[in-house]
Amino acid sequence: MSDNSRAPAAAGDSGTRNLVTRAVTALVLAPLAIGIVYAGGWFWTVLVTAVSVGIFIEWLMIVGARDNLRVLGAGVGALAITGLCLGFERYDGALPFALLGLVVVGYLGGEQRRWTASGYFYAVAALLASVLVRADAEWGFAALMLVLLVVWAADIGGYFAGRTLGGPKLWPRVSPKKTWAGAIGGFVLGLCVASGFAVLGYGNWGPLLALAALLSVVSQLGDLFESAVKRQFGVKDSSQIIPGHGGLMDRLDGYVAAVVAAALFGVARGGIEGAGRGLMMW
Repeated sequence: MSDNSRAPAAAGDSGTRNLVTRAVTALVLAPLAIGIVYAGGWFWTVLVTAVSVGIFIEWLMIVGARDNLRVLGAGVGALAITGLCLGFERYDGALPFALLGLVVVGYLGGEQRRWTASGYFYAVAALLASVLVRADAEWGFAALMLVLLVVWAADIGGYFAGRTLGGPKLWPRVSPKKTWAGAIGGFVLGLCVASGFAVLGYGNWGPLLALAALLSVVSQLGDLFESAVKRQFGVKDSSQIIPGHGGLMDRLDGYVAAVVAAALFGVARGGIEGAGRGLMMW
């Protein structure tokens, strides 16, 4: 067998192993995440606070600022205090601390302040949005599950539709592997998720389909945004903390964008403590 024939076989074996690793990891982490979302309260707040800290650290690694201990300490401290305020439902304290952290991280970032501040803003927005959507006692669980399932559908549908159908690339300069077929496949599967919620009585068909369409598009844009940041700094993965998936940012880029959009929309309609109802009830 020639070297040229061995190369495709090796690539195929590697792709299969990576797919199996991704699937096993997802089968372990997804039920755990759903269980914590269901529990809500401090369980969910502690988890998303820890994840937001991890996202901030990975961002600093990507932009080459991980050795700036003052930025690291200020950002982690501000995220922890913000999470503590959210845990006690002191939203009036969480936002000022979040904004103070943004100012301090930007100030301490020096020549990299634009990137360090952007990373902190990305992490704290994910923290605030995740807690606010789930905080609605009546509709928070359903609303957050809708966000999660649409994001997962966009990822899964995009992966399999892209690999099966191929075709024109979506944005090759930023993400060479993503195709229009994958984007459409993820979008359609997201609409199927919304249809399932409607069948089960969690809202009306029209608004749920519109919401799922918005979240699916925003999720895929969030994925492209993270790819653009990594490409700017010549980084492939944000870390290797999740087997088969890379880092927290690699796994949660679509979720961060979608949950922030969902929180803004839900709070605008239902208020700080009614974001879930604002998303689900029309």
